[in-house]
Amino acid sequence: MVSSFVHQRRRKAGLTQQELADLVGVGKRFIVELERGKPTLRLDKVDLVLRAFGKQLGPVDIPRRDGAGRAI
Repeated sequence: MVSSFVHQRRRKAGLTQQELADLVGVGKRFIVELERGKPTLRLDKVDLVLRAFGKQLGPVDIPRRDGAGRAI
């Protein structure tokens, strides 16, 4: 998940939530909500945070399952 990725990478980089927020130009509250997995966040701001770690948002395939829950 994006939330755990950002949390882990921020800590590995030795940044506080405030420092990361200042670095990418968002508020600390946004970083807190992102790391907590808030389901409704502005994607442009999420993308700014990810870019600080050399990543970007993109489409990912969802595994398909049949009626019995088996992967197809």
